[in-house]
Amino acid sequence: MEFQSASPSIVKSVRQRELLNAWLRLHERQPQPALADYAPDRLAEEQRDLVYYKVSATERGPRFMINSEGSRLAQGYGRVNEGNKGTWLDEYIEPELQPITLPVYVECSRRGLPVYSVSKIVDVRGQTIDYERLLLPFHEHGLISDILMSGKLISEASRFELDNLFRVREKLPVQTVRAVIDQKLSLPAVERQQVAGASDTFVDIVEI
Repeated sequence: MEFQSASPSIVKSVRQRELLNAWLRLHERQPQPALADYAPDRLAEEQRDLVYYKVSATERGPRFMINSEGSRLAQGYGRVNEGNKGTWLDEYIEPELQPITLPVYVECSRRGLPVYSVSKIVDVRGQTIDYERLLLPFHEHGLISDILMSGKLISEASRFELDNLFRVREKLPVQTVRAVIDQKLSLPAVERQQVAGASDTFVDIVEI
């Protein structure tokens, strides 16, 4: 699946839009934003849905090392409390998932721009969940050094089964959106206010 060109409006989740807008504001001041300067409002409330990665350049391309603990998404991989920090992403996920997952990280690193994707996943009960992933790149000494990933699981059902959700079963996740956010990176003040008030008009159905 090719990457489409998109504006920030492609992001559905209100909280992910807030994280993206904070990155955009920082990007306006620093074309190569540093993670140390990224301080969105209510970041602490999002920590369980965030994963931090260190980016390392190799002869075969960038590799991504998990640099945080405590994400609830680890439950979906069946790896809660396993000390995942310091693990390479390509070793963490199962081989069948690598062609689906790794390209979005590589593209974020290559472009130095936010990347957004949506995958449809079916849980053990047969419920369909949209896995919305937002990647935000950060720089150090002119090079991509870190990626912050926000992951949201959205379902129209009243509940779904998170345990082992990302473990390979009969059906692999199906990507429906894969986009580089490279449009409208400098939002006018009026549009910023409209986006900031989007929580009044956007509703996440069941989001964790």
